[in-house]
Amino acid sequence: MTAITSENDAIKEGTTASFRADVIAESARQPVLVDFWAPWCEPCKQLTPILEKVVNAAAGKVKLVKINIDEHPQVATQLGVKSIPAVFAFQKGQPADGFMGALPESQIKAFLERLVGPLGGESEALITAGAAAMTAGEHEQAADLYSQALAEDPTNLTAVGGLVRAILGLGELSQAKEILASVPPGSDTDPAIIAARAALEIAEQAETVGDLSELERQLAADPKNHKARLDLAIAMNARGMREPAADALLKIIQQDRNWNDDGARKQLLQFFEAWGYMEPETLSARRKLSAVLFS
Repeated sequence: MTAITSENDAIKEGTTASFRADVIAESARQPVLVDFWAPWCEPCKQLTPILEKVVNAAAGKVKLVKINIDEHPQVATQLGVKSIPAVFAFQKGQPADGFMGALPESQIKAFLERLVGPLGGESEALITAGAAAMTAGEHEQAADLYSQALAEDPTNLTAVGGLVRAILGLGELSQAKEILASVPPGSDTDPAIIAARAALEIAEQAETVGDLSELERQLAADPKNHKARLDLAIAMNARGMREPAADALLKIIQQDRNWNDDGARKQLLQFFEAWGYMEPETLSARRKLSAVLFS
């Protein structure tokens, strides 16, 4: 199992006193981005997490130094910074490029690639192969590929989420919990981690619902046994039967929307989180859900 750590030598808080060592000297070895920000700056709050994500994805090709201009205004003044966020790229001790404002991730990545070349590299190829293996139901192979990607880039949350889902496919719930417990604070809004946590919760539910034949027998005896139908949906989903699982929940919603405090719809939304919002089964079930709710 690959451990996830929040420690990252590529990203640090800078000061006026440390600027020469952190930026001028360090940029002789590789490019250094300097992010000028302040706590009151809302666009800065949008930009900084994206900058950190892209720098982490660069896997050591670039470093990021964040400077709070309220506490350390001197360097920003010397560089003529008039508004923030402002980002400067230093190479060989000199400013080489820069931008102002909260750019989207694609533009920041393009900016960085002009400095260091293509990002991602082998870890992204491994993640793509891992996703293909998951689609084919090859969970052991997927787990191996995601683990290799994490060996290349331990901060890649897409690989973490993929590894958790692959391990769940192998029935290793305790190991999946372990990996998610080691994810750095603040990562819970990442789509891959949201999907992994939803998949873990559903896997835990599946352990308590019983087998398909017994649940089907209960439904044959009482077609309005919503609890049995919901448990059947969870059991089918655990076996990869996504469309029948969604249809079972949709039937409950159609028969009694308010049952169990809207429990069937909530369960279906959790399936969507675990499957991924752009998966064919999710898109199909969303269309059916809209038809049921607005008919």
